[in-house]
Amino acid sequence: MAAELAAGDLDEPVVEDEAAGDGARRDDRVADERPEQLDSASHVCEVTAVGGDDASGCRLTWLGHATVLVEFDGVRILTDPVLRRRLAHLERAEEVAALPPVDLVLVSHIHYDHLDRPSLRRLGKRAARVAVPTGAARLVRGTGVGEVVELGEGSELDAGGVRVRATHAEHAATRRMLARDVPSLGFVIEGPRRVYFAGDTDLFDAMDGLADALDVALLPVAGWGPRLPPGHLDPAGAAEAARRLRPRVAIPIHWGTLKPVYRRTHYAGDAPQEFAARVREVAPEVEVRVLGVGESCAI
Repeated sequence: MAAELAAGDLDEPVVEDEAAGDGARRDDRVADERPEQLDSASHVCEVTAVGGDDASGCRLTWLGHATVLVEFDGVRILTDPVLRRRLAHLERAEEVAALPPVDLVLVSHIHYDHLDRPSLRRLGKRAARVAVPTGAARLVRGTGVGEVVELGEGSELDAGGVRVRATHAEHAATRRMLARDVPSLGFVIEGPRRVYFAGDTDLFDAMDGLADALDVALLPVAGWGPRLPPGHLDPAGAAEAARRLRPRVAIPIHWGTLKPVYRRTHYAGDAPQEFAARVREVAPEVEVRVLGVGESCAI
């Protein structure tokens, strides 16, 4: 089963039985664990700042994997929320503590480690709006979140004066209950600063010139398993993405959070350091900031 999941990027229905036509919850095969149910050996990821607040800019908090809280002077945007401790045969060392209300949740694609229905249920009405790729709204029904919006490549929406534009992502994504593939997306978030969230993607031609004057690129640099299927970036690929995108700051994500329950350590634990070294070679003008889970920085 582990090898099958590695090849499918958590594309098998081991988390939920979604046979119901409306995508509503029938059975969570892995329980939606609450903090009070965790044993004393577990840890809770607190959302705390280490870089200070800058009302004229933004604050970014990496919550592990592809989950990032982006804050623009009171506007909160959360990417690909995976908040619980256990996901199928994978576990994270730290549960995410309760989050404040968020104005917008961005879901890049429909793989289970990016669109996690129990995590959305945990957010509930504290997530005012959820944006998903076209064709994925049915997967979010029954989670109790606010308005659900479908976006296609090039679509835009506004969240409290912050503009979000959906971009291309080179990543095939399926989910068994759907009869067809659903396109994956990245997002450019424009407030006082301009932030690119790649989701899961491989390199693609339009990365060069995707957005002018990027302040931050949130780039995946690894996965949870021993290998990366097509449609992902390793440290070298992510460094090339940084060269093409030319952000002021690049922050590695999608590494060192999820691991199989039978392993003591994560795969590719040195991925962010390798990414930083590669960026110094191919794009020395880009600053790399490596954050720990729950750590924040101001831009």
